[in-house]
Amino acid sequence: MNGEADTMGANQLLARMFRYQAWADEEMLAAIAGLDPERHAEERRLALRLMNHCLMVNRIFAAHLQGIPHGFAADNTPDTPEPETLRREMAALDRWYLDYAAGAAPAALAQSIPFSFTDGDNGYMTREEMLTHIITHGGYHRGEAGRLLTQAAARHPLGVELPWDTYAVHLHRTEPARRRQGEALPTA
Repeated sequence: MNGEADTMGANQLLARMFRYQAWADEEMLAAIAGLDPERHAEERRLALRLMNHCLMVNRIFAAHLQGIPHGFAADNTPDTPEPETLRREMAALDRWYLDYAAGAAPAALAQSIPFSFTDGDNGYMTREEMLTHIITHGGYHRGEAGRLLTQAAARHPLGVELPWDTYAVHLHRTEPARRRQGEALPTA
């Protein structure tokens, strides 16, 4: 292989994945905000609960990465936040993860950290594994939320575009030069 893929290190790849996550979270929360609170009450509530769970897990692992107590006894909150509150909090945390991933030294990424899950079980992961977990965990639950949106749209029209949450879509929307194959791509 040649080009950017040969030289992309863990930091670059993780930073790209966190840019993708921030984009995907924003797209999903905009779509959830478009659900009618009466017609789509249950799908809206469940989708917000899933995204709030992602926020809480992201907060917990951010604390693990910083070596500080997270102070949470559960991986979700009793109350369900409104979409705008959730969007604002997720955007700030997505930015934190992007900055963390971009600036972490390779030796730090390889460092294993002991921690406790909210249920009290012990965990032990490298920083790189924790960052990867955050990316894959968010994708899993955005997929669940996307399925709820699809079910809601089947019952009543949504009036919003359903998110198309894939890394390939993100790359081509945020880097349109990729559509012009063979031309030089900007470096990240």
